[in-house]
Amino acid sequence: MAEKMRPKSQGSRLTSGYTPGMKTAVSVPDDVFEKAERFARREGRSRSDVYSAALREYVARHAPDELTEAIDSSLAALGEDVATDALVAAAAAHVLRSSEW
Repeated sequence: MAEKMRPKSQGSRLTSGYTPGMKTAVSVPDDVFEKAERFARREGRSRSDVYSAALREYVARHAPDELTEAIDSSLAALGEDVATDALVAAAAAHVLRSSEW
């Protein structure tokens, strides 16, 4: 997979300049690159924003321990009453059953 270095479209939001944060070079298949480019243009978002959002979502989906910790922390902050409420427990069970892991 050869790395694609393509100029940003002139006259679009995609040429708005420097994006703060870590810069890195990655190689992606041509078909993924083209789909991401079309998506970014359609949404009016920068390429960096699209790739960052996709990677953020991918990491979140593959780090269930972090999700569990966040849920536990939120429930602890709300107190024991909410954590043991039958309606909340039933709703949580439904969400967990219907979620893709």
